Amino acid sequence: MWFKCWDKISSYSFKIHHHYYQYIGSKRVSKTWWRKLLFSWVIGWTVASIWIFCYMSSQATEKRKETLASMCDERARMLQDQFNVSMNHIQAMSILISTFHHGKNPSAIDQRTFAKYTERTAFERPLTSGVAYAVRVLHSEREQFEKQQGWTIKRMDTLEQNPVHKDDYNPDLLEPSPIQEEYAPVIFAQDIVSHVVSIDMLSGKEDRENVLRARKSGKGVLTAPFRLLKTNCLGVILTFAVYKRDLPSNATPNERIQATDGYLGGVFDIESLVEKLLQQLASKQKIVVNVLDTTNQSYPISMYGSNSSDDGLEHVSYLNFGDPFRKHEMRCRFKQKPPWPWLAITTSIGILVIALLVGHIFHATVNRIAKVEDDCHKMMELKKQAEAADVAKSQFLATVSHEIRTPMNGVLGMLHMLMDTDLDVTQLDYVRTAQASGKDLVALINEVLDQAKIESGKLELEEVQFDLRAVLDVVLSLFSGKSQDEGVELAVYISDQVPEMLIGDPGRFRQIITNLMGNSIKFTEKGHILVTVHLVEEVIDSIEVETESSSKNTLSGFPVADRRQSWKGFRNFSQEVSLHPFSDSINLIISVEDTGEGIPLEAQSRVFTPFMQVGPSISRTHGGTGIGLSISKCLVGLMKGEIGFVSIPKIGSTFTFTAVFTSGCSSSKEYKSQQINNQSNSISSEFHGMRALIMDPRPVRAKVSRYHIQRLGIHVEVVSDWKQCLSSFSRGNNAIHMVLIEQEVWDRDLNSSSLVINNLEKIDHGTPPKVFLLSNSINSSRTNTTTSGVCNLTVIPKPLRASTLAASLQRAMGVGNKGNPRNGELPSLSLRNILLGRKILIVDDNNVNLKVAAGALKKYGANVVTATRGIEAIELLTPPHEFDACFMDIQMPEMDGFEATRRIREMEQNINGIQFRNLSVETYNSVSNWHVPILAMTADVIQATHEECLRRGMDGYVSKPFEAEQLYREVSRFFQ
Repeated sequence: MWFKCWDKISSYSFKIHHHYYQYIGSKRVSKTWWRKLLFSWVIGWTVASIWIFCYMSSQATEKRKETLASMCDERARMLQDQFNVSMNHIQAMSILISTFHHGKNPSAIDQRTFAKYTERTAFERPLTSGVAYAVRVLHSEREQFEKQQGWTIKRMDTLEQNPVHKDDYNPDLLEPSPIQEEYAPVIFAQDIVSHVVSIDMLSGKEDRENVLRARKSGKGVLTAPFRLLKTNCLGVILTFAVYKRDLPSNATPNERIQATDGYLGGVFDIESLVEKLLQQLASKQKIVVNVLDTTNQSYPISMYGSNSSDDGLEHVSYLNFGDPFRKHEMRCRFKQKPPWPWLAITTSIGILVIALLVGHIFHATVNRIAKVEDDCHKMMELKKQAEAADVAKSQFLATVSHEIRTPMNGVLGMLHMLMDTDLDVTQLDYVRTAQASGKDLVALINEVLDQAKIESGKLELEEVQFDLRAVLDVVLSLFSGKSQDEGVELAVYISDQVPEMLIGDPGRFRQIITNLMGNSIKFTEKGHILVTVHLVEEVIDSIEVETESSSKNTLSGFPVADRRQSWKGFRNFSQEVSLHPFSDSINLIISVEDTGEGIPLEAQSRVFTPFMQVGPSISRTHGGTGIGLSISKCLVGLMKGEIGFVSIPKIGSTFTFTAVFTSGCSSSKEYKSQQINNQSNSISSEFHGMRALIMDPRPVRAKVSRYHIQRLGIHVEVVSDWKQCLSSFSRGNNAIHMVLIEQEVWDRDLNSSSLVINNLEKIDHGTPPKVFLLSNSINSSRTNTTTSGVCNLTVIPKPLRASTLAASLQRAMGVGNKGNPRNGELPSLSLRNILLGRKILIVDDNNVNLKVAAGALKKYGANVVTATRGIEAIELLTPPHEFDACFMDIQMPEMDGFEATRRIREMEQNINGIQFRNLSVETYNSVSNWHVPILAMTADVIQATHEECLRRGMDGYVSKPFEAEQLYREVSRFFQ
């Protein structure tokens, strides 16, 4: 039932909400209508509360009536049951008298015996006050009877007319009974009523009627209430006739009268009996009890109690004392007034209050919703304005970027082409300075664009395969010159546990490392900058990789900040991370450690705030916009990682971040093989099997050197001084092909160093090893001075990288390619071999960009054709044609690059469809499937533009300003 009610309430509430949103929400209803609805709500619930009060009050009254009826019926039932018990016992006594008094001669009962018996059996008659027996005496037997008894039969009617007090009562003073046909004098009586002995029961009005009805009916009959003799208390008498012999149940009244011997009566003191009964049934709720004789309905006789009561409630319980002629009833009332119906009052008031609160809440809700809707409309307007401003901002940035990058492309491109001409030293320095300034400007533009994309949430990451070690080698090459100028040691170490190939965004990863290392280069004047890469699981499980703040265990010997504090708050370190060696997910932790100035404590809280500098003079002293770390933090977040730092003023700083990549290995077996020997796969096999000896007293620095040399497939042994070096050679177990000596060891004792080198050249175990000096300075005079007198000593500049290290070893060892390619570039001859004879179309509305691109591609032997409009490109690329590739600008007048590409692809599809229907292929230069590679050229570097290029049918993307190598790298993918 309750569930059904709740369903109805829920559906009703739903309808209210539905109508609200349909009408009120759409503002179709005026305030006047809403006020009327609220007023009706209040009036309705007020009426409902009054009805609830009345209903609960009536329920309380009914419950009070039921309680009164239960209590009254219980008292009436007990009074009736006890009366019946007494009546049955009196009837049994009548049989006893008939048997032992009238049935025996002489009689076995006298007054003394009767009094003693009735006194002892009084407990069986709890409601009787006394018992007496009157014998039937005819007038003819009166004289003999009085002589026999020794007293005269007295009359009773004088006492009924003139009642006396119990203390003044004297039976000897009573008058003799008048002459009548028969008499009923009392001969036996209980001691308590012995004063009625000798009194004629037929001489009293009530008793006479009672006696006559009793012998006529054969049943017990009651008198009307009357004042008892002597006690003057209100009572009744129960009378049974005593017959001479047993009569049948259908005996006639005359037969009963003739067979009557006497009359046995029981006296009941109603007041005292009812009082005892009420005491036995005492309860918390006291009631007033009235016992009435209602034989005469018009004039009922009160047998017990009073008629006064303060409560209108009354219950009547009918009593059956066995006399069908007499009618009795018990009337009950509560003695106290009914209590206030507090439950009904509180419930009704509570419901009314709740209803008023609901009305108030609903009213407030409607007002609030209306206000929220107004605010929502305002917010929508503001949102539209903000979106329009964001679009305008994006368009502005894209336009500004494009307009700046386009001339910068011409400036840098022309400078690059100018460097290939014959210039003297001063002119070359000027050109390089201008080119560096242009690149700084481009980097600044990229940072501002990145920050704008971060704020608009449009920054996205690529998912491509890349070599992590090659990426860090490129970053090292960017800062190697400045670190050598400053005398700061720059190094990178990557754990063998890190896979060689990863899947992620190498450009954004390189940007993070570049930002962190760039800051370290700015603020570090001495000591070192160390970049380390480990697996997160490796750092958690291994104590070996943790750096202690000891000068003996650092790269340069300078104290550093404890890197463990930089990742203290990372989530990955606050919970257990299990190592899954064959999982595709690779969790890396990268630390950039320096021994620079450190960050002041008061400035550490705003390190990652955009456009915030540590101090006002920082930007003037070191340059920068103050958004590099902010961008790095965002990029780390996109890589599902965290970034933190620890910095101690005058000691240095350590920045640590985590990043999640995907393993670039195709199988777990490949992953395991890369873990065992992951360095030798990327280097030629010319150094495989060789052995090298590194002499370095610093464990961290020796570990870094070993890492780079092992990448070439060389087995490495580390010693700390000259003594261990000679000891290693003296053992002679395996031939050592090269010795790499740290310059710090060499500079300690030049004489000892030269002596040992000379001894190494005299070793009898074959070809003496090549000796290399690992130098961190590019000061040529110092190096020449240091190595003077040593003929077979090659200097390898730091920072160590695979390409420069391999080139130095190749030249010195006389193996492999003895050239010195820069930063992993391929020789120009190789480029010319790939692009030689290739016909490439360049489409751009800017003549400067055409010259730059054409000059870069012609430099490598390509046959370049230029066009300034999209329509020209369509005409030139209509099959059949001889072009191998096309570079197309996106933003051009009349027809942009997207539309031109779309039309070219449609023409190619139509031609391919025609050939598919078995038409002549010779018409189209024997090309079965036409698809010329089209690469976009644009100054817009937003990710959405790149995706749009691919969606429109383009095959690649080149951002301005571009360099010759960038154009080659994109176009060569289609010629290999």
